[in-house]
Amino acid sequence: MTTAAIIGGGVIGGGWAARFLLNGWDVRVFDPDPQAERKIGEVLANARRALPSLYDRALPPEGKLSFHADMAEAVSDAVWIQESVPERLDLKHKIHKLIQQHAPKDAILGSSTSGFKPSELQEGALNPGQIIVAHPFNPVYLLPLVEVVPSAATPDAVTRRASALLNSVGMKPLVVRKEIDAHIADRLLEAVWREGLWLIKDGICTTEELDDAIRFGFGLRWAQMGLFETYRIAGGEAGMKHFMAQFGPALEWPWTKLMDVPEFTDELVDLIASQSDAQSGHMSIRDLERLRDDNLVGMMRALKKSGSGAGGTINSHEAMLPDPEPADLPVTVSRRIPQSWTDYNGHMNEAKYLEAAAQATDRFMEMIGCDAEYIASGGSYFTVESHVRFLNEMHEGDALTITTQVLKGEGKKMHLFHRLLGPDGKLAATVETLLLHMDMKARVSALPSDEVAARLTAYATAHAGMPMPEGAGRHVGQKV
Repeated sequence: MTTAAIIGGGVIGGGWAARFLLNGWDVRVFDPDPQAERKIGEVLANARRALPSLYDRALPPEGKLSFHADMAEAVSDAVWIQESVPERLDLKHKIHKLIQQHAPKDAILGSSTSGFKPSELQEGALNPGQIIVAHPFNPVYLLPLVEVVPSAATPDAVTRRASALLNSVGMKPLVVRKEIDAHIADRLLEAVWREGLWLIKDGICTTEELDDAIRFGFGLRWAQMGLFETYRIAGGEAGMKHFMAQFGPALEWPWTKLMDVPEFTDELVDLIASQSDAQSGHMSIRDLERLRDDNLVGMMRALKKSGSGAGGTINSHEAMLPDPEPADLPVTVSRRIPQSWTDYNGHMNEAKYLEAAAQATDRFMEMIGCDAEYIASGGSYFTVESHVRFLNEMHEGDALTITTQVLKGEGKKMHLFHRLLGPDGKLAATVETLLLHMDMKARVSALPSDEVAARLTAYATAHAGMPMPEGAGRHVGQKV
C-alpha cells in the first residue's frame, strides 16, 4: 500500500488527507492540535459524500488513516509528504528540516504554500531537490488543480514523478514554468480581491452583489473555458486578434485600482463582515461546505460529459481506475449515487434507475467489443424495449453495483437483464432491456461483426445454465 504523510491537519491538510485516502493510499497525519482528529474526521465525512459521486466507476478501497504524535513515525516510508503548516517561512524551514531527517530520500516533499517560492523553501535544506511547491485549491478532495512549482535546484525527474503521482489521485498538476510570488492562480484571485475591496469600500456594491456578478456571469464561463478561450469567442469569427484590437485600448483607461489597496481599517473590516453575515450567516460553515460540494459535483459532472475543464481530468482519472473483480455475472457499474440523482424525497429519482441501467448496457457493449471505435466504424446496438421494476429505495451516497446477465445473444438481438444492487447487496431494481444491432450508416438493423458476435455468444453460453431471473418477462400490471 502506498503511504502519504500529512504534516498539518487544518482545512487544506485535511483535504489532502481525504484526497489520498479515498484514492486508496494509507495516510498518516501529524498535527499537535488536540482537535486535529475531529477536524479531519469532519472533512473526511464531506469528502466521502462528494468525491465518489463524481465517478461512474468505483474508487479504490479506502486506505488506512492514522494519527501520530511523532513526526518521524509519520514520515517513515512515506512516498509523498505534504506540508500544510501556517505561512511562516521560519516555521516551514524548521518543519522541513525535521521531515528530511527522518523521511526517505526519494520521497516527494510538497508544500501547500500559496505565497512562498520553492527556492525560498529550499534555503538551508538538507536535500533541496526533494522540496517542491504543490499548491492545491479548497476543497482539495474535489478541485483537481494543483500548482506544481519546481526551482532550479529541482531535478526534472522529481517534477515528472510528482506530476504522475498527483495524476494518479485524480488531480490536474499545472507545472509553473518560472518561480513567481503567489504562483499563477492566486495572482489572478488577488487582482479580483483587490478590486472587490474597493468596490465595496466605495459603496458600489455589497459582498452579495459582487458575488452575484461572478456566479451568475463570468464565473460560469470560466469553469469551462477559463479567461483567454472565453475572450477568443468574444472576438467572433475574427478570433483573438480582433478581440485584442477592439478591447486592448481599454487597458489604458483609468478603471482599475489594482495598483493600490484600500487600508484595512476597522470600519472596512466591520462593513465586509456584516455584509457577509447578512449574505450567508443563516448557514453553518458545514452546511455551506456541503452546498458548495453538491454544486461542484453537479457542475463537474456536466463538464465530465463534455470532457471540458475539470471534467476531462475526471475522465482521465476514471480511465485509470481498475474494474471490479470478475464474478459469475459481470459487474457493469460500480459507483456512488450523486446528490443530483435524488429528488425532493431524498430518494434516487426513477429516471436515474434507467440511466444507471443504460450505463451498464454501455459498459457491457464495451466488454463485447462494441466500443467507441466500433461505433465510429458504423455499428452499434440500439435499445428497442426496456422494463423497470422498482424494488427498494436508493439514497445519495449509497453504493450502487449493477450485474448483467445475458438472456439471449444471437443474430441481431441482445437481451440483457440488469440487477441494481444497493448497500449490502440488497436488490434495489431490475431492468430488462432488448437491443438490436444496427448499421448506423444505412440506419437499418444488421448483424454485428464476427468478433462482437463471438464475444456476445460466449457470454450467452456461459449464462445459459443460470436460472431465469425473477421478474424477467414481466410487463406492467402483471400480477406476481
